[in-house]
Amino acid sequence: MTEEHHHAQAPANFNLAFGAGIALNLLFVAIEAFYGWKSDSLALLADAGHNLSDVAGLVLAWGGALAVKLRPNARHTYGWKRATILAAFANALLLLLAMGGLAWEAIGRLFSPLEAVQAQGVTIMLVAGAGIAVNTATALLFMHGRNKDLNIRGAFMHMAADAVVSAGVVIAGALTLWMRWAWLDPVVSLAIAFVILVSTWSLFRQSLHMLFDGVPDSVDPQAVRAYLASLPGVTRVHDLHIWAMGTSHIAMTAHLIMPQNQADDAFLQEATEQMHDRFEIAHVTLQIMKKGFAVTCSGQVD
Repeated sequence: MTEEHHHAQAPANFNLAFGAGIALNLLFVAIEAFYGWKSDSLALLADAGHNLSDVAGLVLAWGGALAVKLRPNARHTYGWKRATILAAFANALLLLLAMGGLAWEAIGRLFSPLEAVQAQGVTIMLVAGAGIAVNTATALLFMHGRNKDLNIRGAFMHMAADAVVSAGVVIAGALTLWMRWAWLDPVVSLAIAFVILVSTWSLFRQSLHMLFDGVPDSVDPQAVRAYLASLPGVTRVHDLHIWAMGTSHIAMTAHLIMPQNQADDAFLQEATEQMHDRFEIAHVTLQIMKKGFAVTCSGQVD
């Protein structure tokens, strides 16, 4: 039996970028939420929720980079990598509830114009304009690492996209000020809420899937089985399990039936390296058997 570990860590010099990005966005969320409440602008409140999701995304990305540095112990043999999955699920659930409530309020304003309060266009434009600057500055913190690390690339792309969303709020504020379209604020709120709900639903689904040890979307289990079955001397592959230990670490175990049992260290090293290079599976455990005898999770004997 062999057990291989491959751990990919975000560069240590991005700790400052993560810290600065989180602090900058938290400050802006507080400012945007305050002026959204003061000006009674649902568009600003929606964008504040969107920027809060940026903070959650940055925290998760940073937490993922830090979690891999926590060493396993006798009571936590896999370490604390699953904390990133739990955090992703909790943030997705909270965002879905928050955006659902915001969408409900926006719909109410569309059908109750007498109760709606005219949004302050200048305030919306100034605050959302600051959002463009904040999101762009945060994206630039990760720009030089976006081509070297997928985790860093995700942070960069998220922040760059959010600068565009803030630009949409600026346009809504300008049109509200110019055309006196009181209905535009809740419409933009609905649009922003819809974008967040769509993107958050994917995070919610994937994190829930991972919590129940589902095979990560990035891995084709049939391709993994086919590769293992193609190894020299392997006649069958039994009890194959693939799951996520964390948002960026995948584990796999399998029984390889090899009647001649000609597996040596070179065979096992090549297999585990291919699992990493082909499928990005970082933690591989292979058990060699001459014939199947272990009881699988389905209750059957190999």
